[in-house]
Amino acid sequence: MRTRRRTGPLAACLATTLLLAACGTTAQDGDDAGGDDGPATGMRVMVGNSPGSGYDVMSRQVAKAMEDVEIARGTDVFNLPGADGTVALQRLVNEKGNDKLLMSTGLAVVGAVATNNSKATLGDVTPVARVLEEPNIIAVPKDSPYQTLDQLVDAWKARPGKVTAGGGAVGGPDYLQVMLLAEAVGIDPKDVNFVQYDGGGDLLPALLGGKLGFAASGYNEWAEQIKSGELRVLAVSSAKRLDVLDAPTLKEEGVDLVFSNWRGFVAPPGLSADERKRLTTMFTDLHESAEWQRTLRKNGQYDAFLAGEEFGTFMEKQDSRVSGVLEKAGIE
Repeated sequence: MRTRRRTGPLAACLATTLLLAACGTTAQDGDDAGGDDGPATGMRVMVGNSPGSGYDVMSRQVAKAMEDVEIARGTDVFNLPGADGTVALQRLVNEKGNDKLLMSTGLAVVGAVATNNSKATLGDVTPVARVLEEPNIIAVPKDSPYQTLDQLVDAWKARPGKVTAGGGAVGGPDYLQVMLLAEAVGIDPKDVNFVQYDGGGDLLPALLGGKLGFAASGYNEWAEQIKSGELRVLAVSSAKRLDVLDAPTLKEEGVDLVFSNWRGFVAPPGLSADERKRLTTMFTDLHESAEWQRTLRKNGQYDAFLAGEEFGTFMEKQDSRVSGVLEKAGIE
């Protein structure tokens, strides 16, 4: 497999994909991290990718929902991109005992740990909660010659190295989607020409600019471009069609593949039992709120709640799945 890495300049300010009152308020000394006395205050959420990425959008979506249902107030969401999220992961590990700091995580971070030989791993941190799953989309720009998935697959099979695929980090959900799709349609993953970008914020301009044949990403990252007609979705990877999108599933297009990405949050190591319980309770309360369920439906996402040690066990199993795909693609 030929994989190239492309990353854009680090943004100096937070993305405005979602305008949230919950973001941009920095924690003050002496603030409580939450409890029975009211909304949690002084919380910070670290995003290991650039503004506009899926993790960035999801983190702000969660912060806003927590603000709306009075679970947390004045949460500061900030970006610390680098090495596909493992720079932020190392920062989290170094913040041992800090119960006011969370980091967004997901399938991409699992892959990044493996491909970057990261010293810090998800086994080193405190699992808090998995909050959602979302299918991927296979998208092309509006002026693409590929009007259907069949047309894309025919061209891709004819010249695998010439139809360039784009996505996020190697080992992450976009990458896994592309490699599993290649395998499902009879293309050797080692022949795929995949270009890596640091999240949807950097990937989108490349796709719109015609630098890629197609890209895999989450619907919510590019919802506005899809609605405006700048992007055309050829297929979604879910078992059923999304209510918010008029596009067939891979299975409808004859590809025997269902795939979903997951996202959640972890905290530094060294937290007390009471601190861990307080954090998981925050996300349990969010999960049970009608506001959060409406948010998921609006963004084409699915409820996939897991908390605490159950979430930790789930992440351990994800390591094996990612390792298997990387091995088939010739990446050790």
